[in-house]
Amino acid sequence: MDKNTVREALLDHAQSLLMTRGYNGFSYRDLSELVGVKTSSIHYYFPTKEDLALEAVNAYSADVMSSIYAIDSSASADKKLDRYTKLFGRIIGGGNQICLCGMLASDIESLPEKVRHAVQSFFKANENWLAKVLAEGEAQDTLDAGGKPEAAARVLYAAFQGSLLACRLFQTRTRLDEVANTVRR
Repeated sequence: MDKNTVREALLDHAQSLLMTRGYNGFSYRDLSELVGVKTSSIHYYFPTKEDLALEAVNAYSADVMSSIYAIDSSASADKKLDRYTKLFGRIIGGGNQICLCGMLASDIESLPEKVRHAVQSFFKANENWLAKVLAEGEAQDTLDAGGKPEAAARVLYAAFQGSLLACRLFQTRTRLDEVANTVRR
């Protein structure tokens, strides 16, 4: 494998491990077995686990946020929310994953400072996008944010994150689908 391919494979597997096991649930040894390289090779690309986790969060965040920002801005607010819900559904994968940043949020006390800030930024970016959609939805009379789109966005985002946990726990996607319905008029 060339250097870019090894680095990409390490990041892909690290993201999967973070989404299924959390920050403290895997080691470089686990990663080396998955990618087929020595642990010393991993240290070449990512000197510390903090470096690896930060890069994994940043790559994940960029991917998710680019998908969110690609939602048709001319669509009605309720259609934007439908698309957002479908994007969240992709996170579940085979049913054993949750949002990488949601998983890391549960490890927040043991996360390095830079990783913690990256996770917080991801949450805030999602909440800000949802607040705009909820405000549009109230203006279009299709969504109900109780006149407080920022607070409703935080509640809705927390519900999306929690629904992923419940989907994983009960091996069903229905709980995710129910979330968006809570703000429909």
